[in-house]
Amino acid sequence: MDNMLGYLETLSAFFIFLFGLGVFAIIYMYIVDRTQNKQAIRRNYPVIGRFRYIFEKQGEFFRQYFFAMDREELPFNRAERSWVYRAAKNVDRTIAFGSTRNLEPTGTIMFMNCAFPTLEEDAVPPSTITFGKDCRNPYSTDSLFNISAMSFGALSAPAVKALSNGAAKAGCWMNTGEGGVSEHHLASGADIIYQIGTAKYGVSDRNGKLCDKKLIEMAEKPQIKMFEIKMSQGAKPGKGGILPGKKVTAEIAQIRGIEQGKDSISPNAHPEIKSVKDILTMVNHVRDITGKPVGFKAVIGESLWLKELLEEINLQGIEFAPDFITIDSADGGTGAAPQPLMDYVGLPLKESLPLVVNLLVEYGLRDRIRVICAGKLITPSKVAWALAVGADAVNSARGFMFSLGCIQALQCNKDTCPTGITTHNLKLQQGLDPKDKAERVANYHKYIQYGVGLLAHSCGVKHARKLERRHVRIIQDNGLSVALDKLYPYKKTDEE
Repeated sequence: MDNMLGYLETLSAFFIFLFGLGVFAIIYMYIVDRTQNKQAIRRNYPVIGRFRYIFEKQGEFFRQYFFAMDREELPFNRAERSWVYRAAKNVDRTIAFGSTRNLEPTGTIMFMNCAFPTLEEDAVPPSTITFGKDCRNPYSTDSLFNISAMSFGALSAPAVKALSNGAAKAGCWMNTGEGGVSEHHLASGADIIYQIGTAKYGVSDRNGKLCDKKLIEMAEKPQIKMFEIKMSQGAKPGKGGILPGKKVTAEIAQIRGIEQGKDSISPNAHPEIKSVKDILTMVNHVRDITGKPVGFKAVIGESLWLKELLEEINLQGIEFAPDFITIDSADGGTGAAPQPLMDYVGLPLKESLPLVVNLLVEYGLRDRIRVICAGKLITPSKVAWALAVGADAVNSARGFMFSLGCIQALQCNKDTCPTGITTHNLKLQQGLDPKDKAERVANYHKYIQYGVGLLAHSCGVKHARKLERRHVRIIQDNGLSVALDKLYPYKKTDEE
């Protein structure tokens, strides 16, 4: 009994202590809130007003897990992310009862199955395409789907390792992004596309200009198959790369040739590119130096320059054309970007891809210049749509991030990514096992290509690169659909 009473007295004393501590905390917060002048809500409603900011901060979490329906979330809804997760884990990807996809909204795409679908025994793997067939070192691949530009810096070391090893297992390429190439990219032997950003990280001299000696050094690495000159990207057209100082580690600083711990801000354009002639000059210079295929990446907005570029190519000679053009959608992703640029600048891929392909056809350059595209293409249907419109290959960044375990926490710019993908916090990186995630990357690639093949066979063609615009219809404002070859017709040439 005495022990029980002693226990109760101790518990009571502890409760009184906690109660007093709570009262003190409330009084303290009241005084602080009433005397501060930065937040009107807290000053007018001391203590209680703090809940407004707590709820605002937690809003994204509650919307994602409790309130958003399967097809509602942005930038990627739960249905899309779920498919990627299941594909990456190699678990059941079938669904039951009926689709939750609404077929009525304007812009909805539908593939047109034929009466005589391709039989399994008649199906063939995707055809091989070659970039820069006249280069000293052309590049050939049969991969439809590849890892888009994500720099080491925006991504953590374990994430880069996982993607590189996954790409090697899958047989697809991996784009370095503008941060240069690291040992993590090269260790697996995966095919690498070296991106030359406006800051020219990894291939610049002390003055920030393109260095031929460093270009040659990069070209001598057998894993580096092509070079891509980044002119702009969908998430931030007219703005260079932004890497917050907290993410500039010693290793990243060394690779990029910048100061550790300070913001890495790339110029908003290449100083030496001010006209379409300058684009061709730089493309051909890099190609002559490296002997490897060279192209450029851009988000399309005002398009007159494209016509001028193609006219200039036909004037100078077809051999001066870039080996590929990478088209980035206005709804592309990034580690950090100003919201006005991310929300309001550039054309989405549904407009820019057919525009570019049609211009290449019109100017007789479609066979010379390969087309790569990127922008929220993370499921088989989206990839198949891009191939049908005219792309030779599709890139994805966020799709492969989901395969690594990304939960769309929207913290890429804060160095607090809970999955370890976009943070350099070693504690958070511990949760990302590069060996396990590499398998998931390869699985995701495998089932994207498999799913695209299913759609192609349903449309009656033997492999995905045979898909055409006539195989896809899109819902219009009146609720009825129209075939893409009618919506985006090719301009007839004089010869035709």
